[in-house]
Amino acid sequence: MLRLQSIITNRFPALSSRDFAIFWSGQFLSLIGTWMQNTTQPLLAYRLSGRPFDLGLIGFASTLPTLLLALPGGVIVEHLDKRKTVIVLQAVMMFQALAMSFLTLTGVIQIWHIVLLAFILGTASAIEITARQAMLIELVGREALPNAIALQSTIFNAARVIGPSLVAPFLILIREQGEGWAFLANGLSYLFVIIGLLFVRTQYKAASPTERRNLVDELKEGQSYILKTPLVAWLIVFAGLFGLFAYPIVQQIPVLAKDVLYQIGDTEAIVAARNSALYTAQGVGALIAAVTLSANSSYRRKGFLLTFGQYAFITGMIVLAFPRSLIPILLLIAIMGWGAVTQLTTMNTLIQLQAPNGLRGRVFSTYLWALQGASTFGSLLIGSMVQAWGLPVTALVSGGICALAVGGIHLRIPSLRLTEA
Repeated sequence: MLRLQSIITNRFPALSSRDFAIFWSGQFLSLIGTWMQNTTQPLLAYRLSGRPFDLGLIGFASTLPTLLLALPGGVIVEHLDKRKTVIVLQAVMMFQALAMSFLTLTGVIQIWHIVLLAFILGTASAIEITARQAMLIELVGREALPNAIALQSTIFNAARVIGPSLVAPFLILIREQGEGWAFLANGLSYLFVIIGLLFVRTQYKAASPTERRNLVDELKEGQSYILKTPLVAWLIVFAGLFGLFAYPIVQQIPVLAKDVLYQIGDTEAIVAARNSALYTAQGVGALIAAVTLSANSSYRRKGFLLTFGQYAFITGMIVLAFPRSLIPILLLIAIMGWGAVTQLTTMNTLIQLQAPNGLRGRVFSTYLWALQGASTFGSLLIGSMVQAWGLPVTALVSGGICALAVGGIHLRIPSLRLTEA
């Protein structure tokens, strides 16, 4: 038993921290509920309205707070107790899920309810994500940080497999109120991470800045660091590019399930099962990437991983324009899931290792702002394109734009793909 524990902690050094292990376990259970809601909500919205644009509108509402709050939030988080901040915001997210459940189970849910609650969730997430990421180093220390980030990615993507697979029984067996019960399960799942954080100690916690300066001056300091650090600046450019043209395509999975893969005789149960299968395939690809990265977190050629992940996602998106049967599309969605996690985890690791302690919150919040802030407009853009042209044409055009932009950047700055960490 001791030998097994030694092997695990040598391979996954972040798990040697009792505090990280508690937080990690609780968050895993919570994330399963999150992905149950992430799978169910767009399907419910598309069933209510039948408009791809509404899926983009919900994505817009959920990411708009990041555009508005991420940059000042990065400054604010550096002056707060990050553990307590995460607890409070997780509680807000729990009440959002419970409100979704209540409205759905009572049969009064409408598109505007979903949009409003998506905005509330996005507001909490805009600060919580930065606080949670900045908290990791306080739980494990700098040496184990890359492994902690990779393990976080692993449970996030394991939940992407488990959550959607648990949704199907809710939607098929409880046909009238299945979505509401899935939302309720998500609401209750937040208790695991909240209770876990109550028992966690941040033993590597650095002293919070005592000097209170003008918010604008602190923001400028963070942006000045980014502009003087080409690697971080280009990673943020990549985040914005994919946030605008690539990642919002995933919000249109219900369109794939219902329209692109339509067959005569489809019922709501068949569409729901197909929708869950697509989300599960995305999760499988993402999980493979996350497990591989966490088990090999010492691999230094991060630039190569980033480039490979970018082109895996782009290739999957372009080829998605052509097949009209389930099995090839499941494979492509899995490839896109693998590519997304590989590049996002790599960018996260490089940014957190590069940024100094006093600026980490501000630097990471800028990265988050570029990624999800761009998605604010990307959600509306992709939703409008799918509404007008259909999903296959949209995937082809968006994928082509990303391929040309990424290729041009790597040709101009070849050192990016040679980056080591």
